[in-house]
Amino acid sequence: MTTLYIDADACPVKAEAERVATRLRVPMVMVCNGGIRPSQNPLVSLVIVSEGMDVADMWIADHSGPGDVVVTNDIPLADRCLKAGAQVVQHNGEILTMANIGSRLATRDLMSDIRSANPMFQGGGAAFSKADRTRFLQSLDKVLVKAMAGRG
Repeated sequence: MTTLYIDADACPVKAEAERVATRLRVPMVMVCNGGIRPSQNPLVSLVIVSEGMDVADMWIADHSGPGDVVVTNDIPLADRCLKAGAQVVQHNGEILTMANIGSRLATRDLMSDIRSANPMFQGGGAAFSKADRTRFLQSLDKVLVKAMAGRG
């Protein structure tokens, strides 16, 4: 059975993901370090992991697999989930695959090196927009339907 996992800390599309999961009748698991109110929706569960670096990410990576969908902007987590057989959608609607995750990891590492070498570097992504939210809804719907049909 398909499960939707949400890397819920700092996720701007939790409500949108819940709407899609509810419409498709897919169980949704939000994983975080705390500070998120549980949903009253019976399809949505909340897993609060202990404090610590990447504890929520490790939980998601350990529980997701073939047929599941993960929503995260964390590139190393996305890589682990893809390798486990899950599908991954970012908050802006970009679908990560085994074909594009390598370049995303390389870019992430390069940007980390640039920030380390120059603390004054102010590079960053564009602000989250309505278009990103719309693209996310479309991508999540597409990926979940595909996963439910076993074509993941």
